[in-house]
Amino acid sequence: MRGDRMKKLTIGTRGSELALWQARFIREKLAALTNIPTDLKIIKTTGDRIDDVSFSKMEGKGFFTKEIEEELLSGGIDLAVHSLKDLQTELTDGLQVGAVCFRVDPRERVLIRPKSYDESQPLGVIPNGTIGTSSVRRQCQIADLMPNLTIKDLRGNVPTRVNKLRDGLYDAIIIADAGLGRIEHDISDLRSILLDVETFVPAPAQGMLGIEIRSDDLDTREIVSKLDEPDLRVQVRLERGLLEKFEGGCQLPLGALSSVRKDAYHLRAVFGIGEDGAWKRLRRTEVKGNDPESMVNEAYLKLTTE
Repeated sequence: MRGDRMKKLTIGTRGSELALWQARFIREKLAALTNIPTDLKIIKTTGDRIDDVSFSKMEGKGFFTKEIEEELLSGGIDLAVHSLKDLQTELTDGLQVGAVCFRVDPRERVLIRPKSYDESQPLGVIPNGTIGTSSVRRQCQIADLMPNLTIKDLRGNVPTRVNKLRDGLYDAIIIADAGLGRIEHDISDLRSILLDVETFVPAPAQGMLGIEIRSDDLDTREIVSKLDEPDLRVQVRLERGLLEKFEGGCQLPLGALSSVRKDAYHLRAVFGIGEDGAWKRLRRTEVKGNDPESMVNEAYLKLTTE
């Protein structure tokens, strides 16, 4: 194998607890495949530096990936580990996703202050309460389920967001269960509801890890390809394929989740329609078939046709 001649692999990562967990996890998996030593290089991104502004008010794209990709292109790192949902569907020239792997539960979790919990409500939050998220995908689904809630921007890494809830800035927050689970963050003092995907559709590729490499780095490609999961590649074609059809990045009011079953592929999706600064309605669709491209086209038409 060409990779046996490599002296070292440098993995680029953000410095958050979750990002470091993911990078170390991939480092362990790579260590089981090769004797090549690896190290980690922490890279601070725009999203890390600016944590008090809503994504919708920030200019540009790739808030959590741009600086990492620049380091990858310059040769400062050999690969980058991402939460795949954070990657733009249109990658920077010269880069590619060498592996998609290790998907965990993609569902969303509502964390609620005990005094703000109401089990009779769809999201478990008291009516007229305040819920935190900066994701427009989450916002449109919250507005559909509980229009009486006030939605307030929420930024920061997982522990920071949970602590803001504990400090009383919100009655509840919505967060990806994957992040909580991977770092095993203690939430025993909070009420918690894991939302089923029929009620609340996650982000495309939520819970997946993506390993980004240089397109011309054949040695690294050969190594990381051993972590690639073909069934997840199909799910990526469905979920991120639909996202790409909308020509949008991760800040789009689109939820998508797919599954691979014996008889067919299944794709569930929602899309939020806004008007005059408010969410007007939520469009839903579910398609099944055997050809991912035609399924993406069908779902797109259903979500964009009145």
